[in-house]
Amino acid sequence: MLQLADGGGARTHEDIFVGRTLSAMRRAVYGGQVLAQSVIAAGRTVEEPSRRIHSMHAYFLRAGDIDEPITFGVERMRDGRSFSTRRVHAYQSGSTIFSGICSFQEPSEGLEHQDRMPQGMPDPESLPTAETLLEGVPLSAARSVIERPFDIRYITQPIYLAPDEDRQPFNAVWVRTHSRLPDDPQLHHAALAYVSDYVMLEPALRRHGRVWTQKGMSVASLDHAMWWHRPARADEWLLYVQSSPSASGARALGEGRMFDRDGNLVATTMQEGMMRLPEFAD
Repeated sequence: MLQLADGGGARTHEDIFVGRTLSAMRRAVYGGQVLAQSVIAAGRTVEEPSRRIHSMHAYFLRAGDIDEPITFGVERMRDGRSFSTRRVHAYQSGSTIFSGICSFQEPSEGLEHQDRMPQGMPDPESLPTAETLLEGVPLSAARSVIERPFDIRYITQPIYLAPDEDRQPFNAVWVRTHSRLPDDPQLHHAALAYVSDYVMLEPALRRHGRVWTQKGMSVASLDHAMWWHRPARADEWLLYVQSSPSASGARALGEGRMFDRDGNLVATTMQEGMMRLPEFAD
């Protein structure tokens, strides 16, 4: 799903790559897929192999069509002594569906500190799988969750079918890919971007007693920022905790942190999303 083909030089000021959506579980292209493919595309243009992505700032401009290939155009904005900057646009049918900027850095030494990993979280092995949580739900309704490439184990009460009784703007899950990945740091960075988009807006839904299956509700990512702090493997369990400090104007803000099992803070995310509810419709 994250593999890209070289697309030639159709746009003279950009390096061109082409990606596809291999799963039709959703009506539109999943935003995390575009994030991840953009990371791969940008990374292919960074000639210094030691430079790793450390930040991405992106906007989702249009819904992607799952039946059409996505063209990624990468502009080589700058290559300095320590940093490389790339602008990535994703196109379908002549329109831009995504725009982002990625920054890559040479390994460097400096000051070190981090937030502590939340304590008292149960081990992922003790938590039910998505298949167990959705047992008895028709496959046509559940496959968009159970056929994800990531195993996502909820610590907080899942809100697939019932609202969170605590109504706190907080969500916590363990995540990892179902299958083992190659030892390619760029691929693992991209995979973390992929999974980061799944649950970013869920804390806002929890705060207001909403469920994913509510009829007439429309939720979509508007923008996304991510910082990779330390090396991590996406095929090993990571604790992903999110909160929502604000919701207003039919938008909600989410912030997230990813920790490995040793307590290292490996990534931080921020996202604003659209949340349209039927009772507020014109």
